Amino acid sequence: QVQLVESGGGLVQPGGSLRVSCAASGGFFAIYGMGWYRQAPGKQRELVAGITSGGTTYYTDSVKGRFTISRDNAKNTAYLQMNSLKPEDTAVYYCNVPIGEREYWGQGTQVTVSS
Repeated sequence: QVQLVESGGGLVQPGGSLRVSCAASGGFFAIYGMGWYRQAPGKQRELVAGITSGGTTYYTDSVKGRFTISRDNAKNTAYLQMNSLKPEDTAVYYCNVPIGEREYWGQGTQVTVSS
């Protein structure tokens, strides 16, 4: 059974950095793309960054130059390095892996940017 577990969220001051991780189990994830989404209170969930099995990356405009997505296939883990954090980055961050017609999600990790 596929499981995704996020970790690394927390409270950080504006301008600070955090790295969130997504540990995957129950499959051979090196062949799948992985993505990070976020959902702020009262807003729709949005795609923040994605990475293909070949390492091609995608970022939504609001995080370009500040966030970096990466993956370690040997550890079945994806990362999102977040720098120069802003209050508007506050949200629950979710890991996503699409496999065939199914979408798998983690439970989310809270990131709060506040002074």
